[in-house]
Amino acid sequence: MKKQIGSALPPILAAVLAAGIAGSVSAKGLQPVPKMTDQEMKDAAFIYFDRCSGCHGALRKGATGPNITPEKTRKKTLAKLEKIIYEGTDGGMPGWGKDGFLTKEQTKLMARFVQNDPPEPPQWNLKDMKKSWKVHVPVDKRPTKPPKSNWQNYFGVIQRDAGKVSIVDGDTKKILSTVDSGFAVHILRSSASGRYMYAIGRDGRASMVDLWADPPNLVAEVRIAIDARSLDTSKYKGFEDKYVVAGGYWPPHYAILDGDTLEPLKVVSTIGYTYDTGDFHPEPRVASIVASHTAPEWILNVKETGIVLLVDYSRMDTGTVTETMINAERFLHDGGWDSTKRYFLVAANARDTISVIDTLERKLVKNIVTGTKPHPGRGANWVDPEFGKVWATVHLGEGLVSIISTDPTKDYAWTVVREWKLDGNSLFIKTHPKSKHVYCDNTINKNKSNVLTVFSIDNPTAPPKELTFEKKVVHMEYNKAGDEVWVSLWDKDGELVIIDDKTLKVKHRIKGLDNPTGKFNVYNTMYDIY
Repeated sequence: MKKQIGSALPPILAAVLAAGIAGSVSAKGLQPVPKMTDQEMKDAAFIYFDRCSGCHGALRKGATGPNITPEKTRKKTLAKLEKIIYEGTDGGMPGWGKDGFLTKEQTKLMARFVQNDPPEPPQWNLKDMKKSWKVHVPVDKRPTKPPKSNWQNYFGVIQRDAGKVSIVDGDTKKILSTVDSGFAVHILRSSASGRYMYAIGRDGRASMVDLWADPPNLVAEVRIAIDARSLDTSKYKGFEDKYVVAGGYWPPHYAILDGDTLEPLKVVSTIGYTYDTGDFHPEPRVASIVASHTAPEWILNVKETGIVLLVDYSRMDTGTVTETMINAERFLHDGGWDSTKRYFLVAANARDTISVIDTLERKLVKNIVTGTKPHPGRGANWVDPEFGKVWATVHLGEGLVSIISTDPTKDYAWTVVREWKLDGNSLFIKTHPKSKHVYCDNTINKNKSNVLTVFSIDNPTAPPKELTFEKKVVHMEYNKAGDEVWVSLWDKDGELVIIDDKTLKVKHRIKGLDNPTGKFNVYNTMYDIY
């Protein structure tokens, strides 16, 4: 008889485990299938969906990371798998053991786990979403006026492993409130008006925080999938705050929600065919999503098939959406706008490519080859003294900043016009229109994860400066004024470090945060300033 799965687990784990533990018969040339107890499978599945599924997929068929189904993993010994999991790889995989996230016993557990067959995750439909939907504060019970504080300079701060989001006043540096959110929140997005901040967790839970409340509070939530990464709101004139769209990793779909209450309105599958070979793919996950400022539509990136969707929501009052499908490149991940917000640049990171989408002419402009596994976050825009308007990305797979011209009037438009070297792999890059600096973290650099690398915009050939901290540093965000840079020290006893952008000196620290990672300023997120 199967063991009852605990309800405290994120839903994808409970559902996967409840589906059963499938074993494989040992084949010639393959390692035997390691035996695992129900409890060991439960523990390993929790770790897998927390740390691994984002790159390797719910079905383990790969995307940013390689295929790690048993026919692949059983070609290696357990000792070899343990070494990879513990120490990481030069291709961009973190050293989960070396970096302190997994013990040696957990590393051994994960090596055995990936040599066992993954059970098929269950589906999640509109009916399931509606059952999970909760409105904690009805619309008519919410404030009708904004607070007197400079609320557009609030920050939403993800406490990733605690499953919480804190709202911090960017002026006073005080934590105003902390709300429960989804498991391992990936991003936060502001509504067009800035009033609401939305979170999406890896358990597919979308949460909505009212920043006008005193203190800011959780007003609604819904689970749109079993595993998810991204969402955004309607920003086009006349549709401000009206809708939210959230994308599923599993099941592969997107859901459209009411912007005031998160009521599920529509779900659309993204299962389909790869743009290049026409092969059927069972897991085309919705990765990054951005809201257009020039049309009533969202840009959704379907990772495995390499298709960018322009989703027109202007007729959602009749339940109708219109999709424009643009072939880009496979394994689309994250990306952001150029400075004009006409062109969207997205990383197809397993193909070492940045795809450029013209949202006015509704077409692919170019696929630009960069370094190994670009990972821009939203990227960074500035004016280069030689090449003019540029946008840049860092890379998961090598220490490199690729700087791309975004001025379509130039002969060198949509090419890499400058490269900066980093000492190792990076996760995020950040600047601001008022800044003279470009910041790169080194979070997955085995030797310098506690270092920020800072380049000069005015003197781009000068050696960069390095800012060293006592703990692992991740993700940078500016305040509304563009004169402070906020960074996270990623640790159980973590904190936010606030840097004066002109002097590069630490001016303040906010302590008492559990594994803080991403942080998003309301004003900058409203207007996509990065």
